[in-house]
Amino acid sequence: MFGLRSDGKRIKTIDPLMKIVPHIMPERNDSMVMSKYEIHCQPLDEYIFKKRKENNLRFTYMHILIAAMVRTLAMRPKINRFIMNGRVFKRNDITISFIVKKRLVDTSEEETIKMKFKGTEDIFQIKEMIDEQISKNTGETHGNDADALAKLLTMVPNFLIKLMVGFLKFLDKHGMLPKSIVELSPFHTSIFLTNLRSIKMNYAYHHIYNFGTTSIFVSMGKEKYDPIVIDPDQNQLGAIKVMDAGIVIDERICDGLYYGNTVREFMKLMVYPELMETPLEAKVEDQK
Repeated sequence: MFGLRSDGKRIKTIDPLMKIVPHIMPERNDSMVMSKYEIHCQPLDEYIFKKRKENNLRFTYMHILIAAMVRTLAMRPKINRFIMNGRVFKRNDITISFIVKKRLVDTSEEETIKMKFKGTEDIFQIKEMIDEQISKNTGETHGNDADALAKLLTMVPNFLIKLMVGFLKFLDKHGMLPKSIVELSPFHTSIFLTNLRSIKMNYAYHHIYNFGTTSIFVSMGKEKYDPIVIDPDQNQLGAIKVMDAGIVIDERICDGLYYGNTVREFMKLMVYPELMETPLEAKVEDQK
């Protein structure tokens, strides 16, 4: 209560305009900014092939994308903020949530995975952590605590589910939601990622949930070939493989310049994944 939470610390030394904006736009769906980014696949493919040939490490686009998100959040801390009850908080941890299908068939259940990072991990450590979590949560006999909690909450009649969810929202708004639930909830996360590429779909602009603290939603789409100018003097054209990503962000967490520079840092890491092979000495701390 009173600005105290288990998952973040209130920022008091903040620009007056940034302080009033959450009261002008009280909900996350009031403040969503949507952007599409084209990620060139050639550097990713070259890196994946190189690591497979050198060390028999089987990287995927998702491994590299999550590693780049973790590194970016560690270096650009304002992007890891969230808004709750009109207040701006810096998040205690770097967390990424995503959903995996147990099997790629219509009748298979989904599992929601929430991963916590220190921010100093290298790309190899992050790959190992992702593979371990996916292995634990795929297959018809596997599951996790977050889905067990969801099943428990839905064992009662519909009107009671509505009351319980409303009560949880009230507790969350006032900082009284138990830490155990916050840590399990995939909606209390730095970034929520959906890999639509894995089911051969285009990217989407996914809304940000009003429940929880998610400030960024990233959607990976399937690859495509786009025309590119190779030599403008000779009017020579070519084709390049790109993966579109739809990013939706809560504009209340930082200003446009900071966000733009953050995206440029993220895109740089996607072009040069080898920059993440060295662990970060320490993540950058947000202001007080």
